[in-house]
Amino acid sequence: MMKKKIVIAGGTGFIGKYLTKKFSETIYDVLIISRDKDHINWNDEAAIIKALEHAELLINLAGKSVDCRYNAKNKKEILLSRTETTKALGRAILKCSNPPALWINSGTATIYRHAEDRPMTEDAGEIGKGFSVNVATSWEQSFFAFKLPATRQVVLRMAIVLGKDEGVIKPLTNLVRFGLGGKQGNGNQMFSWIHIEDVYNIILFIQSHNLQGVFNCSAPNPVNNKAFMKTLRQTMHIAAGLPTPVWLLKTGAVIIKTETELILKSRWVIPEKLLKAGYHFKYSFLQEAFENIIH
Repeated sequence: MMKKKIVIAGGTGFIGKYLTKKFSETIYDVLIISRDKDHINWNDEAAIIKALEHAELLINLAGKSVDCRYNAKNKKEILLSRTETTKALGRAILKCSNPPALWINSGTATIYRHAEDRPMTEDAGEIGKGFSVNVATSWEQSFFAFKLPATRQVVLRMAIVLGKDEGVIKPLTNLVRFGLGGKQGNGNQMFSWIHIEDVYNIILFIQSHNLQGVFNCSAPNPVNNKAFMKTLRQTMHIAAGLPTPVWLLKTGAVIIKTETELILKSRWVIPEKLLKAGYHFKYSFLQEAFENIIH
């Protein structure tokens, strides 16, 4: 029997590698589009179209990491690496005789405003302002500009994804180990997160439930930064951690070539549409997510 086919664009990062492994363990062949020479190249439209023909699912995770300084060069790359890859995939789907049944495009929960007063849902959330929000909105606009008669379209507005040894968990556990695992800034900024296993399960859920549109891809119980760091310390059995004031975060961000927005913006996001559709999170609470990831 011929294996079913899934295409993952931008599949060489932390989330892409995890999804590739999970899907490859099931009934799927996974094809990857990336700049890596071992995979289908973004410049080879014919190969992309061939990969997409008869695919059950296209997942697009492509985009330059935002863990960098927001200078003019990096800002341009962050934006274009998202919008141009999305447009390339949309154009390729339009040229397919048998296009994918479902196209899931990554988005970001950063699209909402800094929120310490109330949670942001898909229907009642307020879009924010600034560079990161402009990237998020442009990304979604480039995706929904395509009207694809045979392909369902879904954007997953991703919260911070937690997984073993990769992504944000590595620098945070290092901070805790070195005694710097206290609150960052005033600690009141909300931290929306999701376990990587739930990301995979949500994709399967959307695929099987005929859903489309925008979904917040975040666990239903976000916490503030102070509680997040405390839970991480407790899971690692480390009693105390020094707090990091804003001025020190700003200095450190320059030294390690990143931006404080990644830590200080309050992302308070609730997955209202997924919950209403009947999705049950495997990791609803931070403690159980950390237990799985760290132990």
